Amino acid sequence: MLFITGLILLSGAISAQESLFRFGEEIGLQQIISGKNVEGVAVNWIQVNTEAETWMVKGNEIICSGHPIGVIRSEKRYENFLLHIEWKHMEPGGNSGTFVWSNAEPGDNLLPNGVEVQMLELDWVNLNTRDGKTPPLAYVHGEIFGVGGVETVPDNPRGSRSKSVENRCKGKGEWNTYDVVCVDGTIKLSVNGKFVNGISKATQKAGFICLESEGAEIHFRNIRIIQLP
Repeated sequence: MLFITGLILLSGAISAQESLFRFGEEIGLQQIISGKNVEGVAVNWIQVNTEAETWMVKGNEIICSGHPIGVIRSEKRYENFLLHIEWKHMEPGGNSGTFVWSNAEPGDNLLPNGVEVQMLELDWVNLNTRDGKTPPLAYVHGEIFGVGGVETVPDNPRGSRSKSVENRCKGKGEWNTYDVVCVDGTIKLSVNGKFVNGISKATQKAGFICLESEGAEIHFRNIRIIQLP
């Protein structure tokens, strides 16, 4: 019985780490500098703790249903890189994000450690009042913070988190562009073409890139990872 139980658990662990799809591209900085017409390598996305039907590739988009809560991860680990990613929420107050420098091992709340770059729909603050007060809009447009024991120093502190200095996010059904520069424990975030936030001195500065499913439908497109020295 113990042997059979072990096989069942092992089978579950293997299936949870299966390859889901290839989407987006990875390319080296030197390839870009060379000036040659070089194609990137497709990024392989691995199931961590959601379900196969949580994620679907349709045309040039990844569609995430938001259920159940969890993540998928890149096949490779990254340290110094630039991540370009475009996203749009489809529901008012939708919640999601991307994790960088993550170990991609779910914690008690089903999400892994690393540094999260928040993706909240604009109505989140209106739908989550606290004691009659509306939370700061800084929640929705690229708040950056360490999770799962990872610590950071915020550029623009809101407690231990870093908030954007300007709201540049667009609402439900509109595409937003994040350019996330990650180098030696420092992260700088550009939202829709302008740098507005960052952190430094992250206690974990290498790991997987994760896409988050957190209760609401969200779409992703034009994912590009540029490896830096």
